[in-house]
Amino acid sequence: MSQLRNRAEDQQKIYQRWAPVYDRVYRGILRDGHRKLAALAAAAGTDILEIGVGTGLTLGHYPLCCLVTGIDISEHMIARAREKARRENLQHVQALEVMDAHALTFADRSFDAVCLPFVITLIPDPERALDECARVLRPGGEIILASKLGDGAGLQGAIEVAVAPLVRHIGWSSAFRIHRIIAWAERRGDFAAAEILPVFPNGFFKIVRLKQRGFVA
Repeated sequence: MSQLRNRAEDQQKIYQRWAPVYDRVYRGILRDGHRKLAALAAAAGTDILEIGVGTGLTLGHYPLCCLVTGIDISEHMIARAREKARRENLQHVQALEVMDAHALTFADRSFDAVCLPFVITLIPDPERALDECARVLRPGGEIILASKLGDGAGLQGAIEVAVAPLVRHIGWSSAFRIHRIIAWAERRGDFAAAEILPVFPNGFFKIVRLKQRGFVA
């Protein structure tokens, strides 16, 4: 537990530094992933939870018919997301709160879709966070993740592992493997990967749709 707390505190310090410049650095490179993730979430239903909302880069991509709740562990990021929602009059954004993804305060079966845009690789205990996502998801809903997700193969996999300690200091992870998400779903037994989509640039990032097995087409 203390290790998780220390890692969470490290992330908060990193994002405190990044919050003022995050949009300028990442808006362009992550836009395709944000847009596609928001569209998939809206197709799953209107009540959407976004975990790791950051400065709110995804918020403007959700259709106005949606009811979006966003959380983030960083109060500095949430402050900027709230300002963005006010400035851009994003009336479909219902709430933006500081919250730990490992211990969501929402009731069971609260949302039609739970989105994790470019954050799963940075959560100290991603499996525990995914368990929380599953708990608050309604039957037939989807967990939708966008991130840098490699398979660990070849030279690229070796490079990703080698640079992992360096990129962690700027709030990224290069060594997280897509099979870790698939393994979580298989261990639970009630979720499966419905789709894995490559996104800009050239499939460097990916979107993974996780659905309850009884609802996978």
